[in-house]
Amino acid sequence: MDAQRAYERARRARRRDALMRRLRRRCAECARLAVVETHAARRAAGARGVREIPIDAITATVEPARARHFDHLFRPASGFTRGRWERLWIAEQRGEILPPISVVQVGEDYAVLDGHHRVSVARARGAITIDAVVDVA
Repeated sequence: MDAQRAYERARRARRRDALMRRLRRRCAECARLAVVETHAARRAAGARGVREIPIDAITATVEPARARHFDHLFRPASGFTRGRWERLWIAEQRGEILPPISVVQVGEDYAVLDGHHRVSVARARGAITIDAVVDVA
């Protein structure tokens, strides 16, 4: 039940933010998850290593399809993400160790290759950092 409430809370926050943007006539594109072009991310694959990175520095994705499922704050958009999201929430609640996400460093920020749901759950739980396999140019 806790996972379901957390998921709904994250979705409501996303919808509330979208509504406020419309009412204030702010840029809707600004709330979308940025997409880094694949060929640029592939070129960045160089030295790799697992390290902790700040969650706030994760600002984009490499997968355009995932950009529709999460907003710029990695809040879920649709029921399509619900099952996986809730399973990860429960796993973290039990104290299970999740594998590190995979990211590409783009300047000072990072773009997610693998681990969108883990980033979303970590943000919803209030995490400050997350373990990541970082590809650095």
